[in-house]
Amino acid sequence: VEDQRARWERKRSRTAKELLETEHRYLEQLDLVLTYFVTILKAKGTLKPAVLETIFGPLESLYSASHVLSLHLEKGNLGPGLENFCQSLDLYGQYAENLEQANKTLKEQVRKNKSFRRFKKLQETRPQFQGRELEDLLPLPLQRLHQYKHFFRDLLENTTPDTAEYQKLAKTVKSVCEVSHWVQDIFNKRENSFQLLRVQKLLKGQKTQVLTPGRWYIREGWLSVVPSKGEELKRRMFFLFSDVLIAAKPCHPLHLLNSNKLSCQAVYPLHQCSVDKVFGHTWSQGGLLSLSFPHKTLLLMSSNQQEINDWYRSLTAAVR
Repeated sequence: VEDQRARWERKRSRTAKELLETEHRYLEQLDLVLTYFVTILKAKGTLKPAVLETIFGPLESLYSASHVLSLHLEKGNLGPGLENFCQSLDLYGQYAENLEQANKTLKEQVRKNKSFRRFKKLQETRPQFQGRELEDLLPLPLQRLHQYKHFFRDLLENTTPDTAEYQKLAKTVKSVCEVSHWVQDIFNKRENSFQLLRVQKLLKGQKTQVLTPGRWYIREGWLSVVPSKGEELKRRMFFLFSDVLIAAKPCHPLHLLNSNKLSCQAVYPLHQCSVDKVFGHTWSQGGLLSLSFPHKTLLLMSSNQQEINDWYRSLTAAVR
């Protein structure tokens, strides 16, 4: 038991030391943004207060929270440090929610505001920045949140369970994980919106509504449709979402407006669909999927075995 405790203590000391060292580096990087951008921009009035707030969000509050944490860590007061830190964790979620708008506003200001563009370029050439741009530094708090999760978990694993500090660490790990899920959820929704919009733009006209609330993009790819009456195979692009499967074909290459777009051929709702794998049609090179709908059966083929397996998994998961 004594040996185990000694091992835990050694690992814990190493983790605490690494946490403090990386916290100092993180604070230095945040300090660059606050000193050379936020403080000077406020004093000069180059950006309107609302624009400044949109670009940098709660960065000053995040810096303060981390600064207080580092002071506690330096003194070895992990418990009080964590209690204080947990109270400011929501700031990371708020920062993540604001980040997309922050990047948009920053791009806009660089494009439109000549004096800000010159100022930004000048600040980024300072040796302290080491060739990094403001855009590289803005995602730092969210990267740091991910690191916190691992550091606090390691500390928890190497702390004796019957101590008060263990309880505080367990509470911190739970809180950090909750905020991490919140942040991940924000990014997943953002990525999904981007994919829905991209597919909507790929399809000719506005007849097919891809942008539907609650819909999730899953995958896309070319598959061959096997006709029922011995005609030749039809190659189609399929888009799979959480509720529908969309089949599309390329528009005519010489079309004035839509040569690089796809024309929607059919939208298949998945709520009454069943998916089966059909073997023996392609001599082990690829395969055939059968999709049964109330009034239609769709046979989809690919010569790539891996591709058919992936589509089968994705379709059965979507239908389920």
